[in-house]
Amino acid sequence: MEKRPVVLVVMDGVGVSDNELGNAVKMAYKPNLDELWNNCPHTVLRAHGLAVGLPSDSDMGNSEVGHNAIGCGQIYSQGAKLVNENIESGAMFDSATWKDLVENVKANDSVLHFLGLLSDGNVHSHINHLKAMIEEAKKEGVKKVRVHILLDGRDVPETSALTYVDDIENFMNALNDDQFDAEIASGGGRMQITMDRYEANWPMVEAGWKIHVLGEGRTFPSATEAIETYRNESGVVDQDLPGFVIVDTEGNPKGTINDKDSVILYNFRGDRAQEISLAFDGDETFDKFDRVKVPDVKFAGMLQYDADLQIPKHYLTEPPKINYTLTEQLVKDGISEYAISETQKYGHVTYFWNGNRSGKFDEDLEVYEEIESDVIPFEQRPWMKSAQITDKLCDAIRSGKYDFLRTNYPNGDMVGHTGNLEATIIGVESVDLALGRVIKAVKDVNGILMVTADHGNADEMYEKPKKKDAPLKAKTSHTLNKVPFIIYNFDCTLKQDDDLGLSNIASTVCQVLGVKPNEHWRESIIEEVK
Repeated sequence: MEKRPVVLVVMDGVGVSDNELGNAVKMAYKPNLDELWNNCPHTVLRAHGLAVGLPSDSDMGNSEVGHNAIGCGQIYSQGAKLVNENIESGAMFDSATWKDLVENVKANDSVLHFLGLLSDGNVHSHINHLKAMIEEAKKEGVKKVRVHILLDGRDVPETSALTYVDDIENFMNALNDDQFDAEIASGGGRMQITMDRYEANWPMVEAGWKIHVLGEGRTFPSATEAIETYRNESGVVDQDLPGFVIVDTEGNPKGTINDKDSVILYNFRGDRAQEISLAFDGDETFDKFDRVKVPDVKFAGMLQYDADLQIPKHYLTEPPKINYTLTEQLVKDGISEYAISETQKYGHVTYFWNGNRSGKFDEDLEVYEEIESDVIPFEQRPWMKSAQITDKLCDAIRSGKYDFLRTNYPNGDMVGHTGNLEATIIGVESVDLALGRVIKAVKDVNGILMVTADHGNADEMYEKPKKKDAPLKAKTSHTLNKVPFIIYNFDCTLKQDDDLGLSNIASTVCQVLGVKPNEHWRESIIEEVK
């Protein structure tokens, strides 16, 4: 039997929707994707909510849980759901880490700081988790709490920050008394400070460090005044708001982070939490930027964001133990693998794909390649590194060295998050151009191509207007739409079941490779091989 390489392309953020308005996927000129859809076996898959382990079907999927699901063939409790379970059961507050953080501030009469994304987007964080911890802190005798807020506008409406600021301030004010003092201390937009990922832009993290830790930055008497001032000055949306420091009536920062304090990073998603964690946890060898001062604090994350690298060293919620991954199964069967993407999504086709593990299962059978992303606003260069990824991928396909190859094209997601429709159309078209080259390479070696996505984004670039003639507002968050799944150069029919999801892909890959799927996985998407 002829050995045929299998290539899996993940078009990040490219969902399926019949709606025309603001649908950059439909509006894009994409002859290659259209031809695949019209002439090859195809179906649609669930990529959000319960299908990827999130609390409900109103929760949008994201790249991390999506690649977990594709790479392990199963559905695990993820992110918000995992934290919800930990809070509801009381396990979080019984953990040694929580007790250590609380006892530290009580013993030293110091401050408990919370740092994280302030919204109910449920992708990186949830405001309810923050509320639960503040409430428990007061109950356990903590006297002083300071909150350092990162403003969203990406997983929630782009100018919704004041909704969440009002919510958390009202909540804290109701708790405050002569024995308890909780206030906002600093903040800024998530794409300006603190929340960089994959070491693409360490100056973002440095800017956050100065704001949150040192109290250095533009000062305001309240978060509301900071947000309103920045909006009036430049019209900037929430995710791009510059950093700010809240000061008292004498101009002193309300919440610098100092020796003997405790700090909780309450984001549960790992990619944009690792760098700031390293800044707090790093020893004297830390060289990413000059921290000026490194306060002696107790620091913990909501989860451990990288178990192999122990980032951070202490955390409140045990991560899902993802076993029986696709890569584990394939290396057991001697299948050689190649994974490539640019920096923005490299971790998704490696770390998240392999069940939240750094490194490889087999050094001889696996090759990973990272193309360095540009540090530039994505709407200014929406093609990103699609050409360079494709150069390397096509070479790898034609080399004959690999049985299974996978890649992620980030454009639909990363450009989609900017809210710029025109740029996102170009991003989708860039992926389609790359897809045409991949198809040719696959055809040259008589390989098999699978094309899918991890969640939607570019398919819905406008918020649904609440009033008939209301002006359109950019949508910068993921969607709840299903994603495509297409097989090229493999004669079969695919199931059309409504409950098919990303976790059905692993068995499908194995079936096409002629490898027995793991018994713990969900079934293959293939109905019949002709």
